This record gives sequence, C-alpha cells and structure tokens, in this order.
Amino acid sequence: MRDHRHEPALNAAVETYVTPGRRYLQLLNTPFLSDPAQRQAFGRALAEDSVRITDDELELLFGYEWRAQLTASWLVAFARRAAHGERIGELLLANKRIYAGRGFCFALARFGTEEDARLLVDYLHAFLPRTDRGEQDSAMGALSYLDARLGTEHSARFLGETGLWSRWLHARFPPDRADVPVSLDQSRDVIRTQCSYADHAMKALPSER
Repeated sequence: MRDHRHEPALNAAVETYVTPGRRYLQLLNTPFLSDPAQRQAFGRALAEDSVRITDDELELLFGYEWRAQLTASWLVAFARRAAHGERIGELLLANKRIYAGRGFCFALARFGTEEDARLLVDYLHAFLPRTDRGEQDSAMGALSYLDARLGTEHSARFLGETGLWSRWLHARFPPDRADVPVSLDQSRDVIRTQCSYADHAMKALPSER
C-alpha cells in the first residue's frame, strides 16, 4: 500500500531525476546516443545527479515503479553508492519490475565486489531455470564482467552445453524462432560499455564536488 505522506517528496524526486527528457528511455535503450556531444551531455547530467540525489530520495525511487527504480539504479551505479547494494539485491531477486532489473545488474557490476557477484549468482540460480520475463541475460553479462574484474569464475557454473545458461537460451529462443539469441559476449559487452561510460562521466566532474 502506498504511503501517501511521502507522495509530494516522491513526485518531486520523479520530476527531478526520472522524467525530464524521458531519461529512463535512454537508460533502457543503451548503448547510448550516437552524437558525441549529446552522449557527453547526457553522461554529465547523470554524473551530477548521482552525487546530488539524497539517500532518502533514492529510497523513494526504489520503492516506486520500474522507471524510477531503473533511474535510481543508474544514479547509485555512477557514484558507486554501494550502501544501496543490499536493497538492489532484494529488488533484483523479487523480480517484480520488468526492465528495472537491467539497472540493478549494472549497479552490482559497477560496485564490483564479491558480495555483488554473490547477489547475481543467487538471482541466476533462481531465475535461469525459469522462462518467464526476467533479466537473466543482463545478470549473466554482469557476472561475467565481474569475473574478469575480480579474477573469479562464478559464471562458469552456469555454462556448458547442459548448463543453466544454455538451457535458458534454448527455452527462450527455440530453433523454430527467428530471434537471434543473445550471447554471453554481447551481454558482457553491454555491461562493460555502461561501466566505461560511467567512469568517463564521473572523472569529468569538477574535483571539488
């Protein structure tokens, strides 16, 4: 049940961080703008908001719908506000908001710790056996990215011809469908691109922030 006492603050946070320019759509449809100037401006705005938004505002957005959750995930990812990692893990495992999970996976990859890898492993154990809507490809990409960064092999348990990842791909993309299945390399490259984009945007902020 919505707590209406927080609605003015929630509405203000949504209007400030989520809806201007329909930011959430650009976050959903990465890779980013093709025009270099627009891409740089978009990243700078995200970086600035990532250090400006308060923890209370973030919590309001995480408690709302997918557009708000997706945006909040990107903001905490950019500034590596890892104190929100446990909350993001809970939301990812709940799997209640389609699309928001992409932001959750990016944030965990950006935080970059063993605990973040564990949260992704827990999600994959729970959802790779299922074919209902989820963000299994984003989670596998994030876990593979973390393996490369941490020198671990967490994703290996899901691979192989009979592994959960292959079985999920076959279930989601049967041979008689025209879809081109997503590959692990593609999913990992998306996460890598997002993290690199965040790195460059944050480094461009004035040092006195």
